[in-house]
Amino acid sequence: MNDHRIERFPIADLELEAHRFDGHADGPRLIVLGAVHGNEICGSVAIRQIIAAFEGRDLHVTHGHVTFVPVANPLAWKQRRREGERNLNRKLQPTDRPEVFEDHVANWLCPLLARHDVLLDLHSFHTPGEPFVMLGPDDNDGALEPFSHAAEERAMARHLGIGRFVDGWLDTYARGVDRRRASEPGADPAYGIGTTEYMRSQGGYGVTVECGQHDDPAAIAVARHCILNTLAFLGMIDEPPPPPVRRVQHLRLFDVVDRVHAGDRFARDWNSFDSVRAGEPIGLRADGTTVAAARDGFILFPNPDAGPAREWFYLAEAVSGAA
Repeated sequence: MNDHRIERFPIADLELEAHRFDGHADGPRLIVLGAVHGNEICGSVAIRQIIAAFEGRDLHVTHGHVTFVPVANPLAWKQRRREGERNLNRKLQPTDRPEVFEDHVANWLCPLLARHDVLLDLHSFHTPGEPFVMLGPDDNDGALEPFSHAAEERAMARHLGIGRFVDGWLDTYARGVDRRRASEPGADPAYGIGTTEYMRSQGGYGVTVECGQHDDPAAIAVARHCILNTLAFLGMIDEPPPPPVRRVQHLRLFDVVDRVHAGDRFARDWNSFDSVRAGEPIGLRADGTTVAAARDGFILFPNPDAGPAREWFYLAEAVSGAA
């Protein structure tokens, strides 16, 4: 039986927990996160199920160690809201001057991430749709997100059992910030840095899995399946590695559109991965101006509840060839 060690970190009247299981041989150091956003429950529930399987001796770590954080943002979880005092998955970095709850979480979570090699971050989304995997950039030595583990990250993604990949997050977010600076001079591209971006900055790699719609029970099964597939793919449990997904739809984000006014509204109900044609109306501004697609592609992360000066929707296009 694997040792089960629990690390606890109190913040105010709440508490963060990290559950660690060690194998008896060297291997990868994997960390799995749930509830980075408090209204996204699937990862937390799935992680608790996997922890119970380790405690009940149905699963054993053979190589390396795995750390589970069932609830990464306990304040948002308690409130069943996306965020507590701010979005934990934006501008994730340690700070000497923590001001809000999520700053204290970051001061605990960032060093924990840095002690690991691989991250699996489990999320869900607002509108109905199929699961997908968010990937990092190609290998590069640029200033925004230098990276050298694209091959390992994409190999991991192909073994999760999900056939839809999306990349281009931080580049697109930074372009959106450049436009936002006209009305928000202090806007910062670093605000786009979340768990996976921080992990890559520390020399590791990782993926975000969007497991399904927030309230869909199937999202829990997707999250659990991804945890088990990751453990098997990395050779951490005594199970054969899962087969790779053979057909992949790979999209790349190319634009983000902010909601400017509370009166801005969508032209119709949109779901992630709905196709759009160049010139097709996507939304209407409060002043009646039409917001149309600049070119053929797909809409992602449509959020009818977005606040002013926040991301309203993203646009993506197909990447030729599989990831």
